Amino acid sequence: MSESQIISLTRDVNIVTIPEGLVGMLRQGQQVTIHQALGDNYTVLTDYGHLVRIAGNDADALGLELKASTLLSSELNKDAIEQNCWDVMRGVYDPEIPVNIVELGLVYHCHVTETAPGQFDVHIMMTLTAPGCGMGPVIQSDVERGIAELPGVTRVNVEVVLDPPWSRDMMSEVAKLQLGLF
Repeated sequence: MSESQIISLTRDVNIVTIPEGLVGMLRQGQQVTIHQALGDNYTVLTDYGHLVRIAGNDADALGLELKASTLLSSELNKDAIEQNCWDVMRGVYDPEIPVNIVELGLVYHCHVTETAPGQFDVHIMMTLTAPGCGMGPVIQSDVERGIAELPGVTRVNVEVVLDPPWSRDMMSEVAKLQLGLF
């Protein structure tokens, strides 16, 4: 499928508007064009010119199959859980920027604490590209949900901090190359 192909939704779907972060719905039959299909979600352009996000579990409404989940380590030790957390976060994308939040430099800290044998609490400190980003709570929720689903994780705290403020200097070399910033 080419990225400019117009798709008619096969059923109603919940959406999040970009960049405002407001919840809404698109109706069956409405036409959209996929703008970005990275991570677990789809950023689409509606027939009235707005960007919205459709959750990956609604891929069937776009006529697509659900994306297969990435195989993560099944070990239940602190190092494996931390690596799984980073892998989950590498699957979370800003819906406007085709780079994951780790490469963008939005994740400042990932701390895993074993609370009982095979049970772990995870604390994430992250930021946003802009303090008033309407998609901030959506991205935060994506991180929280993804990590909470990991085996052995009993509690997740995703803290959004604005100090230090994000800048392009925090982006990895990979992200800069992807965005043509060299």
